[in-house]
Amino acid sequence: MVTSVRTVLGDVRPEELGVCDAHDHLFLRSPLLPGQELDDGAAARAELAAFRAVGGGTVVQWTPYGMGRRAADLPELSRSSGVRVVCATGLHQGAHYSGQLLEELRGRLAEVFVAELTQGIGTSGVRAGLIKVAGGFHALDAHARWTMTAAAEAHHATGAPIAVHLEMGTGALDVLDLLCGSLGVEPHRVILGHLNRAPDPVVHRQAAEAGAYLAFDGPSRAHHATDWRMPEAVRALAEAGFGHRLLLGGDTVVAGARSVDGGPGMPYLLRRVRPRLARELGEELTDRVLTENPGRAFAVRWR
Repeated sequence: MVTSVRTVLGDVRPEELGVCDAHDHLFLRSPLLPGQELDDGAAARAELAAFRAVGGGTVVQWTPYGMGRRAADLPELSRSSGVRVVCATGLHQGAHYSGQLLEELRGRLAEVFVAELTQGIGTSGVRAGLIKVAGGFHALDAHARWTMTAAAEAHHATGAPIAVHLEMGTGALDVLDLLCGSLGVEPHRVILGHLNRAPDPVVHRQAAEAGAYLAFDGPSRAHHATDWRMPEAVRALAEAGFGHRLLLGGDTVVAGARSVDGGPGMPYLLRRVRPRLARELGEELTDRVLTENPGRAFAVRWR
């Protein structure tokens, strides 16, 4: 069976992604980030154009259900910019939602995920290409276990990969114990995000040995104290034979972080991070991390 990556303009072959920002956001809204919303269509278009100008080919937006994805706007943005966009379903930590919304999803969360992956998000016709969920700080609370259980069910129904927000980069092994050990998700279908925020080489290697993909993202003001250690963490994993499990992203979550608003934004990944990593990994492996690895991580034999 042929694998494909599900973009907002339809399914494409993995090799068509080009250079990929494997974890970012064009739109995002949360009560935890008042006044910092990513909710400007013109700014999103400009950010994609800036990413394209430095060689970008694809952006994977990890914004999940109920956080202002603006799915209906994504196809036009993708067409006009020439950048492929992959959209997420899923659910973030409970603090990002009202109690009423969460209650409305009780008993049907996996059904919502499957519908958004196979039929479309709302009336937009845009199908999601991954499931995004979130852990807690060094632990998995009841909300995380509920959402991850639903994500595993939706994965088994569709084949979609599961991308996990690790709070402050922690809890990777607990996530793998639950998703892979208890819920039967194959490790190579799990993408662990924010590992650069907790640069623990032992945990990184254990997660890689388990078979998961490891996503390193940034930079950010909140996590600047650990951002600078990302190249050495990536190099250690590559030297241990896990270069094929690495992913890179920008994770732009607030308006001030966009390049068009004076922040590093999406272009920073290729303008500064890529040459920095090339000094650690070499040009060939750096290119594979940005192209071949995302192609494998997000490609699915869709059911």
